[in-house]
Amino acid sequence: MPNLISGAEIVFKALEDQKVEYIFGYPGGAVLPIYDELKNHNSIKHILARHEQGAGHAAEGYARSSGKPGVLLVTSGPGATNAVTALTDAYMDSIPLVCISGQVPTHLIGTDAFQECDTTGITRPCTKHNWLVKDVNDLSRVLHLAFEVATTGRPGPVLVDIPKDIQFKKGKYKFTKNTLKKKLNGKAANKVSNKELDKFIDLIKKSSKPIFYTGGGVINSGPEASKYLRELVSLTGFPITSTLQGLGAYPGDDPQFLGMLGMHGTYEANNAMHDCDLMINIGARFDDRITGKVDEFSPSSKKIHVDIDPSSIGKNIKVDLAVVSDVAYLLKSLIKRFKEKNKNFLNSNKQKTSNWWKQIEKWKEKKSLNFINSKKIIKPQHAVQRLYELTKNQDTFITTEVGQHQMWAAQHYKFNKPNRWMTSGGLGTMGYGLPAAIGVQIANPGKLVVDIAGEASVLMTMQEMSTAVQYSLPIKIFILNNEYMGMVRQWQELLHEKNYSESYTAALPDFVKLAESYGCVGIRAKTPDELDEKIKEMLEVKKPVIFDCVVDKSENCFPMIPSGKPHNQMILGPEEEKEISDEGKILV
Repeated sequence: MPNLISGAEIVFKALEDQKVEYIFGYPGGAVLPIYDELKNHNSIKHILARHEQGAGHAAEGYARSSGKPGVLLVTSGPGATNAVTALTDAYMDSIPLVCISGQVPTHLIGTDAFQECDTTGITRPCTKHNWLVKDVNDLSRVLHLAFEVATTGRPGPVLVDIPKDIQFKKGKYKFTKNTLKKKLNGKAANKVSNKELDKFIDLIKKSSKPIFYTGGGVINSGPEASKYLRELVSLTGFPITSTLQGLGAYPGDDPQFLGMLGMHGTYEANNAMHDCDLMINIGARFDDRITGKVDEFSPSSKKIHVDIDPSSIGKNIKVDLAVVSDVAYLLKSLIKRFKEKNKNFLNSNKQKTSNWWKQIEKWKEKKSLNFINSKKIIKPQHAVQRLYELTKNQDTFITTEVGQHQMWAAQHYKFNKPNRWMTSGGLGTMGYGLPAAIGVQIANPGKLVVDIAGEASVLMTMQEMSTAVQYSLPIKIFILNNEYMGMVRQWQELLHEKNYSESYTAALPDFVKLAESYGCVGIRAKTPDELDEKIKEMLEVKKPVIFDCVVDKSENCFPMIPSGKPHNQMILGPEEEKEISDEGKILV
């Protein structure tokens, strides 16, 4: 008969068998038996956050930069509800997360007990799956299944809710591996027929105005997917663009890369997407920030959509060829088949796409990312450019908060490797970047980790600087400080008759003194002349840093697809600002 062990010990044995090294969490009454057990398991290190949302985002940052699932441990009631934002963020951006939550004892469930809430009910819409464990003998099976669900198919968050009495009770532990069949909606994820591949190749060969449209699915598929993507793009000679979440899957400084597309994407990327005759979507989901006005989105193109999640295909945009597959597997199979049948495609096809490339070069001449620099005041775009130039020779990891600074970072910082760019895309979570940077730094000790932040966003989770100090994590918080909720102010300017209602922060802290109060380093730059030296100073410091970069308060983020407009109708600068329709105002 197998040894009987407590539910709390089962939790740790499962984590050890899943090769978990770090858990991010915050203790409370309903998880104290698990915390009691922590001391007996030296292979697992607990990172104490200052808020459960921060713990969740740190777990996300760890997962996104390492490729391993992030693990989150929270107590019942407010502990679990505080984690909901991070779970939803992970759900929207397809990040593998395993959240273990405590619950009141089973006999008190449904009595409105202290710190009780319906955790599985609350988190059902924002997790791939969740479980309430009522029998200790089910616990090991559920925990292993949770890791499998989180990492199989389209990755995402899961939650295991464990009542306190189950943590004390003794039960059997069993390590069950590969319990899930790797199938998606009855269709195998990694079975692409030669017929599908030949149809894919046929569309490629017939095209004279093609474009690759790539997204976070390439990153989620692992480093091999990025390698194969680069090979395929090189084999075809086609232009390529990327969503916000796909940056780094293809080198940002490569001539075939047209930059990011979407609401604040480049002029050439959005116009090429509109005018192409073949759109090859690999791991993106036709998000509204990409498509603009849906019924005028790329009207003349054939569309191929590769995605591991069949529910994402055909949801927003009708496509001509749907391929349900893991990206890495599909690209590897496609390249092999392509090489067999088209040995000299690049040279033979150059003439066919030459006019297309000429058109793209004309669009590039617009230099849509240009801005009017200043010798007196730091422009936020310039700050990001200088940060890039001074860090590009290091293996740098960038996180962001959400807002104008996020878009400027995506536009002006070039990513040449996958898993180096962590930002909140689908949910757009202010406060994401600082705790995410903590998780990234833990996953990548000795590497440079910078959170390009906005002063409004970063204050939402600023308390996590204590976490960075406690664990000696030398993260750099590079704040583009314009004293406004910048993106809110921009929308108010363009959409709401310059009614800047509640978007100005009238009582900001002194970020340098705030840094010092946390026991880390504070640096401030106010003029362009001192910017480079101050950035170098930030980079030399081996402690957490808060960098207060005082930038132009009124700068807007361009180019921009106005709300309600098709994706080829872009505003390139303030001189082109046009009135937004009532319908458009609704869509922001």
